Amino acid sequence: MGRGGVTSQQRELFEDYDGFVEKFKPKKTTDDCYTPDEIYEVVAEWVAERYGVRRSDMVRPFWPGGDYESFDYPDGCCVVDNPPFSMLAKIQRFYLDEGIPFFLFAPSLTCLSGVSVCMDVCHVVCDANITYENGAVVPTSFVTNMGGDVVAESEPELSDRINEANDRLLKAKSRKLPKYEYPDEVLTAAKLQWMARHHTRLVVRRGDCCRISRLDANPRGIYGGGLLLSERAAAERAAAERAAAERARAHVWELSDRERAIVSMLGGDS
Repeated sequence: MGRGGVTSQQRELFEDYDGFVEKFKPKKTTDDCYTPDEIYEVVAEWVAERYGVRRSDMVRPFWPGGDYESFDYPDGCCVVDNPPFSMLAKIQRFYLDEGIPFFLFAPSLTCLSGVSVCMDVCHVVCDANITYENGAVVPTSFVTNMGGDVVAESEPELSDRINEANDRLLKAKSRKLPKYEYPDEVLTAAKLQWMARHHTRLVVRRGDCCRISRLDANPRGIYGGGLLLSERAAAERAAAERAAAERARAHVWELSDRERAIVSMLGGDS
């Protein structure tokens, strides 16, 4: 392609910007799922209640760069941790061979897939979606060698405890996020889209606006850019936003087919 042409990468950027950007984002894998402390404590408390393991005897050998095989396991300890899911079967086999009690996080839908260890452990299956530290949401269950002759069980109580803790964390995070609103003198495509959704028309002419990328008060910038409006256009924007807000709050009843048929017959010459 000559210098004046469009490269395949440029064409991809033009035609699918979101997909182009997505390729360069770091992927969230289950091996990067570090457990929020609140969730871990819920699990640890349940393990203590169910299996009689003291909290002080629980160990966590899995961390970035750690080596679980070289970890110094104290006598009488129990591994309660979230291992890399891609190595879960190998990790279970290691603890089974070494005689080390464990209660490990596992992906719910594939927790029975460890062919070499499936019949040697108990699968504690939960209906729990955990939001991990990296933002990944993973349906999570557990595997343990402390279940006696039980191979699989559903566990509603642990599910409820985890989900309640997870919901509390999500609500706490949402409260911490600042919510910003641009002044009437700033108009974004997102705001115009919102007005269109609520059947409100707004027209801005060239003489009443100029393009801006950021506000002095917000150096991070306006996503997608925006328009700085004249006083007159800002007043029209404010009025349009109020009208759209009224429509957003109102519930519009839909006509039935019978009523639409009547409407189609109305208004003709008598």
